Amino acid sequence: MSVARNRPIGVFDSGVGGLTVVRALMAALPHERIVYFGDTARVPYGVKSSATVAGYAAQITDFLLKCDVKMLVVACNTMAAVAMNVITDMSPVPVINVLDAGAAAAARATRNRRVGVLATLTTVHSGAYVRALESCRQDLTIVSQACPLFVPLVEEGWVDHPVTALTAREYLAPVLAAAVDTIVLGCTHYPLLRPVLGRLAGDQVTLIDSASTTAAEVDEVLRASDLACVEQRLAHHEFHVTDFPQRFRAVGELCLGRALPDVHLVHW
Repeated sequence: MSVARNRPIGVFDSGVGGLTVVRALMAALPHERIVYFGDTARVPYGVKSSATVAGYAAQITDFLLKCDVKMLVVACNTMAAVAMNVITDMSPVPVINVLDAGAAAAARATRNRRVGVLATLTTVHSGAYVRALESCRQDLTIVSQACPLFVPLVEEGWVDHPVTALTAREYLAPVLAAAVDTIVLGCTHYPLLRPVLGRLAGDQVTLIDSASTTAAEVDEVLRASDLACVEQRLAHHEFHVTDFPQRFRAVGELCLGRALPDVHLVHW
């Protein structure tokens, strides 16, 4: 079991956005090793069909299981919305996803029972956030808004750019018009836009990103499964992408607030 405890946690996303979850994991669990996979060649996932996303998820799950991970963290809301059955069916290790964690946090946070969801087109169309929120509370009014331009803007590094602010204003308008007091950032890229979104939404609206909630759930599951790391030293992490490792590293260092080690390019 001690060998199992010292295996890494596998975290995956369509691109750089899942690093918001990695940052929370590093802060909460500094001794845990992380193997990260960002599918930068095929980002964004949120405008692709459910079948296509499920196929990508299966490839990435297989890759990370071959890295001998002890847990999988699905740090992509689109994959969590449409491909969880594929991932869990393949995985002999525990699987955590950001969608359920974010929905639970939003249901707890709302005061007027009106919740907005900003997500990718595929996630919105799947209805996964509506189902997850309603499973937490039956008395919620939920307003969903697809934001297909957010992921490309983040991948470009335009996290605080006039074009991004104009785009965010358009996406937020119908959500704020519904008088929500809580907005779920339903894609792990979106917390990188939190400064812009916070300014536009105002102090009266609580923005929920699932990174810290997911990290807490990972900690809980690792302890319950007797898989928490026993090595009391800072971990060495690995990062794998399918394209543009240099750009991933540059934007990723902004996300993590620290230097990244070498980023490995995966050839399928």
